[in-house]
Amino acid sequence: MIVDCAIYRHGQRTEGPEDLSDALAEARAAGGFVWIGLYEPSEREFGLVTQEFGLHPLAVEDALKAHQRPKLEVYEDSLFVVLKPVAYEPASDRVSAGEIMVFVGDCFVVTVRHGEASPLAAVRHRLEEEPEMLHKGPTSVLYAIADAIVDRYLEVATELQTDLEEVEAEVFRPEGGGARNTASRIYGFKRQIVEFRRATGPLTVPLNRLAGTGPLGSGSRVPFVHEEARPFFRDVGDHLARVNESVEGLDRLVSDVLSAHLAQTSVRQNDDMRKISAWAAMAAVPTMIAGIYGMNFDHMPELHWLWSYPAVILVMALLEVLLYRLFKRREWL
Repeated sequence: MIVDCAIYRHGQRTEGPEDLSDALAEARAAGGFVWIGLYEPSEREFGLVTQEFGLHPLAVEDALKAHQRPKLEVYEDSLFVVLKPVAYEPASDRVSAGEIMVFVGDCFVVTVRHGEASPLAAVRHRLEEEPEMLHKGPTSVLYAIADAIVDRYLEVATELQTDLEEVEAEVFRPEGGGARNTASRIYGFKRQIVEFRRATGPLTVPLNRLAGTGPLGSGSRVPFVHEEARPFFRDVGDHLARVNESVEGLDRLVSDVLSAHLAQTSVRQNDDMRKISAWAAMAAVPTMIAGIYGMNFDHMPELHWLWSYPAVILVMALLEVLLYRLFKRREWL
């Protein structure tokens, strides 16, 4: 469905007409651009946009099916950029990712949104309050969307860091480190970081290309990108580099916390085994003595002695005390 359609002339918004071909013609005539926002459009709905704006069929297929990696594709009449906004739910320790596909042409921007994690409404509102930025054309929309998404990455990375510190404190807390669900929580946390990395990692190359600092060097120019916008994309790329460093650090820290938890569990199990072994040894001594004197023999030492029974009980008690003190000294009990 079409969420919004507007024409921007000299940084000012004008409501677009219902006919998309008229909107494009008006934008060209006024030297502005038209921005159309769609949310999970059907093939029929998007077919109208495709026909009017001449979008490449491969990009259209990706926009309809979604589930794409962040990327930048250059076609003859437009750019196609895939971005993945993310949201973090602290209550469930879950990272959810949406998708935003952006088509950028000489006088149009088409955004296609999938999922709920989307900053587009806020981006449009912010841009409409900055006419100077909108005056730079469709590139300003692409920059503002990328900047909002990457800024949200920084916020999510901070939230993940805070929650990870709580997990770390739980692992190293004596009374909480052995909780049965700790390992599953750490592993689930690691999966969320992997999901986060899928959104942030592949975005580096597209941003470098938009900033003119891609693999081909600063001489590599992407069409439909305003020359004055390249420093802004470099700034977004710097923020993304910080995010990727944070993600790498989080991933290493989660692995270390999981290793520490497993090591603590192993040590705790060894302590339990030592305690069980000590109590078993203490139980074995009186059992052995009672077993010997329980055999059916007539000729045994002190068998018919008057004080033999109390003496055997006393010997058992003394041996138990000696074993207990020995194991206690060695911290087995």
